[in-house]
Amino acid sequence: MIFRFFLLISLSYGCIVQVFAQKEKMDTSYVFSQTDKLLTRFYFSKKYTDFVINNPSTDRKIRYMPNSGLNVGLGATYQKFTLNMAVPLGFLNPDRQKDFPSSLDFQAHFYPTHWIIDLFGQFYNGYTISDFSGKDVSYLREDMKVRKLGFLASYVFNGQRISIDAAMHNSSIQKRSAFSPLIGFEAYNVRAEGDSVIFPVEENYPNNFKKADYLHFGPNAGLVGTLVFGKGFFLTGALIGNLGAGYSRWDEDKGTITWQVIPGYSARGYAGFNNRKFSVNVNYVYKHLNLVNQFDWDQSVNTGNYRLNFVYKFEVSDRFKKTFSKYNPLNLLGSVLK
Repeated sequence: MIFRFFLLISLSYGCIVQVFAQKEKMDTSYVFSQTDKLLTRFYFSKKYTDFVINNPSTDRKIRYMPNSGLNVGLGATYQKFTLNMAVPLGFLNPDRQKDFPSSLDFQAHFYPTHWIIDLFGQFYNGYTISDFSGKDVSYLREDMKVRKLGFLASYVFNGQRISIDAAMHNSSIQKRSAFSPLIGFEAYNVRAEGDSVIFPVEENYPNNFKKADYLHFGPNAGLVGTLVFGKGFFLTGALIGNLGAGYSRWDEDKGTITWQVIPGYSARGYAGFNNRKFSVNVNYVYKHLNLVNQFDWDQSVNTGNYRLNFVYKFEVSDRFKKTFSKYNPLNLLGSVLK
């Protein structure tokens, strides 16, 4: 029930903000819009959500990594609507476990005027620990699952002068450097579980669990900025700190429910070249989510998404513009919300 609640709230909030933000105008002395062009992209990407446990008595850290791989994808952006599709090709991922169950990682990153919005709906099945116990072998947990749902929304005060969309989707061009503070809110629900105990029995941990639930919510604040130099080169980044309340619970035992106020952070960076015809760029979005301790065990879930993009921008006919405007999902949603 909590999973469905967070998914509904995050998707609804993100879509509504995205629709109404279309009406806000950018400062044209800082940002040049190219929403009338069709952007096509070829890209490489990798997404992951790991699960990290640290035993403070031994200072030993265990990092469970999902069975995700390097993806190859195609995508397009037009009139602020973006659609990307990617698949992990076998020859690019020789180390992936072929018999592990499939996973689903939905990450959506929106950058309308004055907003940074992240939506997460992640369902990972099958994890491994590389170089387990100092040996050149992997500890395989086909049965282990991690579920993460949540959102981040931050208001960018000088958003009319900073276009992260120019760095991410390249549908605009940042003409001048700019910086801005930001403030917002975020919330997450995480579940980790397995058919057997999560901590490897070889480690002889005194406390263990098969299933754990975590909740985290609270305000955030940070800084976003972009540097423009040369003719089309840019560096864009944002750092957002979060201080939130939350709880953890092991094996659905009410006696283990622990509440705590804990910090976290997210970071994103973009670098490349972007002009009116094409763009080549790399970007990385990272979220470090601390989880409430249990029995002094430090725990966290870390989500990453990095990508290399090759983008070409096409002129389109007036007929295509009118037809797409009629069926653009953002415009359709906007008309429903009026």
